[in-house]
Amino acid sequence: MSAAPLDVVPLWALFLALVVASLLIDECGFRFGCRRAGRAEKESDAIVGSMVAAEFGLLAFLLAFTFGIGASRYEARRQILLDEANAIGTTYLRAAMLSTPEREDARRLLKEYVDVRIGAATGTPLDEVIRRSEAIHGRLWADAVTAAARDVRSVPVGLFVQSLNEVIDLHAKRLTAVLRSRMPIVVWGVLFAVALLSFLAMGYQAGLTGASRSPAVVLIALTFGSVVWLVADLDRPGQGFLRVTQQPMIDLRNSMDHEPSSSAGLP
Repeated sequence: MSAAPLDVVPLWALFLALVVASLLIDECGFRFGCRRAGRAEKESDAIVGSMVAAEFGLLAFLLAFTFGIGASRYEARRQILLDEANAIGTTYLRAAMLSTPEREDARRLLKEYVDVRIGAATGTPLDEVIRRSEAIHGRLWADAVTAAARDVRSVPVGLFVQSLNEVIDLHAKRLTAVLRSRMPIVVWGVLFAVALLSFLAMGYQAGLTGASRSPAVVLIALTFGSVVWLVADLDRPGQGFLRVTQQPMIDLRNSMDHEPSSSAGLP
């Protein structure tokens, strides 16, 4: 759906790769720590333990930071969709005040527009959705121009143009939220680097102290992979389990179908 580098990796594969990589890196750190433990000048366990704690504290901070970015952008996409549904609904109601034939044409186009927007979440290619949406914008604007040419000072036409302009603006905002407001690759890179060093340090400490391998390492790796999977899911619009619901658009489309005939419009 976008050109973000991590999008080429399925979410399940990302989770599995992170868990396996974390365990392998921990094992490398453990073996290196075992080698260092045999030296005459042994490092202080307390100092190494403090470093490991600081490293994992920094990793926890970065996970919270990236989750906050993902969650805020998910909420922004949800709010933009709700605003768009409200703007389309307002435009549809105001179109009833236009003269025939602009009234019927505008309302028909708005119904088609809602169908196109819903189709973006049901498998329709994004390029096609954008192309059809912008084509409908042009036809609706042509209707507005025709209606305004008939009566420049018409208040209903002015209200229709105002709400139509908001619909077009929200289309641009929604594209920005979906395609361009993604997690920067630098943030992902720093997060993975800190995670690598954290697991390396944890394994190193275990090898240095001669402690037996604990199954808790697997739990930590699974926890880390789960949190990163969640952040990646939030950062991928239209993919994964955490998708913005299209119910506001669906409800709007249903209300359009069940609305009484627009015979109350201007002749």
